[in-house]
Amino acid sequence: MRRFLQWLPVALLSGCALDAGEGFAVLEPSVQAAYTPLPRRDAGDGYQALASDFQLRMDSGAVSLGSIDLLASSGGGGATTFDPSSPPPGYSLCHNGHCHSDDGSLVDYEDIQAELGGGGITTTTVANLPVDGELDLLAAPTVGLTCKPDCELTRTNVSSGRWSITGLRMTGSVRDGRVPARFVGVRTFRLTATTSGTEAEPLAVLKGDLDVPSDRENKPRVELGLKLALTPELFDAVDWSTAKEGLDGVVDLDAVENAAVRTALLQKVGEVSPTAEVNRGAW
Repeated sequence: MRRFLQWLPVALLSGCALDAGEGFAVLEPSVQAAYTPLPRRDAGDGYQALASDFQLRMDSGAVSLGSIDLLASSGGGGATTFDPSSPPPGYSLCHNGHCHSDDGSLVDYEDIQAELGGGGITTTTVANLPVDGELDLLAAPTVGLTCKPDCELTRTNVSSGRWSITGLRMTGSVRDGRVPARFVGVRTFRLTATTSGTEAEPLAVLKGDLDVPSDRENKPRVELGLKLALTPELFDAVDWSTAKEGLDGVVDLDAVENAAVRTALLQKVGEVSPTAEVNRGAW
């Protein structure tokens, strides 16, 4: 009996450490967005060579993120076909590759299909990371984030992040690297793309893969560094020779006459895949 009583506290403590419950992982999230010139594209004077033989220099840039959703995947049931024209319960307004969820988030078609059982996978949002203010693309500061409802996760596996781009501001200049040139001299440009209102469509929805298990097999403290890297490749599809200058001599990409240029640029933004740096440790 005495030996049993001596071991009882140890057994109880061990049981508490192994039982399922809250706090399997605690996130310490941060975000950084940066415009990153590529050494192989250096054209001198701060310009970067584009695939179109135009050369571009970024003078200022900032991006706004409505939020970043952290998604977890788990096994699902039988397959059900997803029809955007008739979304399942919990979703509405399906268009442009995503649907509006009742919780206010935007969910990709493929995630809804997975949730319905296609492929046997269910995707759920485990944390929402609001991002306040603009992120300077040239200074590229690292900004700490909070979590809703909590940075403390139950047992799960964070498999991806969904980024909502709600604003993009850029100024810079473009010149032609061809001889003969398609236009003479240097053209300056500006872009001020924004959304307004809580129900407004984002400019782009990005998705990046993650692998952050929340369990007893991994250390609980998770430093999650989310990164968005924009490069000159964004501008490869833009035909700057068709862009129209305004009365002030600047190519305003928000002007109606430059809608095709703006659309080409935002389409490339939508193809960017964010990345993450994950460091784990004990408390």
